[in-house]
Amino acid sequence: MAGLGKMDPARALSLGLMAAALAACATTPAPISAGGGYGRGPATESMPDLDAGNARVTDYAANLQCVPFAREASGVQIFGNANTWWAQASGRYPRSNVPAFGSVFVMHGYNTTTRGHVAVVTGVESSRVIRVDQANWLNGGEISRDVPILDVSPNNDWTEVRVWYIPGGHWGGRVYRADGFIHPFQLQAALS
Repeated sequence: MAGLGKMDPARALSLGLMAAALAACATTPAPISAGGGYGRGPATESMPDLDAGNARVTDYAANLQCVPFAREASGVQIFGNANTWWAQASGRYPRSNVPAFGSVFVMHGYNTTTRGHVAVVTGVESSRVIRVDQANWLNGGEISRDVPILDVSPNNDWTEVRVWYIPGGHWGGRVYRADGFIHPFQLQAALS
């Protein structure tokens, strides 16, 4: 501290600005902007702030894909790639665009319809935000819990979403297409 009194004013100002910049890095990242009610387009509206303190990876070494994890966690007995679950559920399980606790959320990959992802709804925060448990979202076979997903579709119908990015602590920048929710009770049981 004794040496700080002999510092020239320009250097002191420079160090002060650097300290302020570093302090800003330690805060929560700024929300990712999106236009038109959280959808795609010009940056005219901020993504909603979210306390995602519960979002976490609980097992980095699980070595699981999303399908067996979702099947076990939800009880929805569908097999095969995640991109086939929506079609396979037709006539077997109720499907909708309304999130519900325990339902399976079905998403498409970002580059092609041959990719997909399924996650299990663990909470409905609002008409636009749900929380899910899932496996392999970060492509390492890990299990993630309480991960927020934001509906950014223009019609609030859960056809376009953003997923919370746990490592960065912010909304992911990519918009994913989604089919909707598969509800875990079979149609036969529901009709009985």
